[in-house]
Amino acid sequence: MRTITTTEDLARFCEAAKSQPYVTVDTEFLRERTYYSKLCLIQMALPGETGEAVLIDPLAKDLSLDPVYDLFRHEGTVKVFHAARQDLEIFFVEGNVFPRPLFDTQVAAMVCGFGDQVGYETLVRKIARQSLDKTSRFTDWSRRPLSEAQKTYALADVTHLRVIYEFLAKELDRTGRQKWVEEELGILLDPETYITRPDEAWKRVKTRTTSGKFLALVRELARFREDYAQTRNVPRSRVFKDDALLELASTKPSSVEELGRSRLLLREGRKPEIADGILAAVKAGLAARPEDHPKPDTSRDQIQVDSALADLLRVLLKAKSEAEGVAQKLIASSADLDMLAAGGRDIPALKGWRGEVFGKDALRLCKGEIALSAKGGAVRVVQV
Repeated sequence: MRTITTTEDLARFCEAAKSQPYVTVDTEFLRERTYYSKLCLIQMALPGETGEAVLIDPLAKDLSLDPVYDLFRHEGTVKVFHAARQDLEIFFVEGNVFPRPLFDTQVAAMVCGFGDQVGYETLVRKIARQSLDKTSRFTDWSRRPLSEAQKTYALADVTHLRVIYEFLAKELDRTGRQKWVEEELGILLDPETYITRPDEAWKRVKTRTTSGKFLALVRELARFREDYAQTRNVPRSRVFKDDALLELASTKPSSVEELGRSRLLLREGRKPEIADGILAAVKAGLAARPEDHPKPDTSRDQIQVDSALADLLRVLLKAKSEAEGVAQKLIASSADLDMLAAGGRDIPALKGWRGEVFGKDALRLCKGEIALSAKGGAVRVVQV
């Protein structure tokens, strides 16, 4: 097992990868103590059973990841990941780059009928006919030296991936569903997927309150927390958790003494710089003008769902899912079906490949142009 620790060696490997049709990629990282993931290891493997597989140590002093980023920009080599979202976020934050062209085996497996968000271990078992030793899954990847068990575990995440990729690529070619995967990957390759703006952080805080005054306090507290966490690269929960945020929005402390009475604010949140930020946020929230108060999206709460139609749409979805061999959740969510049954039309299930597979007939069902009939265990679409 070769571990690359110098830029020169890394450049040689990445140049060799550029001559290959694809390279499999995975990462190991830590995020428990930081806001942004700390990249600890990169694994790559070239095609074929004897294709070289290497570990790349980003923590090595004499190593720059520029050759990796250059490989990611090389359009002639497909970069293959499994469940790539967190990996892509790391490379976007660290190097402002996305691997292109990209292939995500989790997305491809869902399109090929392996179920919703299928795990790597399942694909290794079903496609590569191998088993994985997961004993090193929960280890500290930042510690050096890495054990032989850690190295073996890490390399298995890219060596088996070669077989999985080649199988799924052939299946997509056979079924003509490459465009389905490309549509899904568009979200993963959109920078907006990985950008969290402090001004919008309040939308991620779950509260049943729709009061503008209360939400103004939530917005300012969430904005301070997000900005503080990003600037200092600490988890937002280390600043204060959501339950403490909602408590502070309710109690509206105006002094350090009042802040000290908080039941849910942990010791970390009582540090002077955080305490001052909390008090300033509360003050700003209270001073917000009514016209500037946040306005939550209540459109889904106000919809009038035709429950009978929603049930029919669920039957249609099940029939289409089984006919196409695609997970139901990948085509449409339960919320999508309810919105559709309430007259909503701006939903993903009506667009792109989902529209072809399900959306067109779903709209026809809503208009009364088709009906559903059952024969044996099968559901059929009947023209009205």
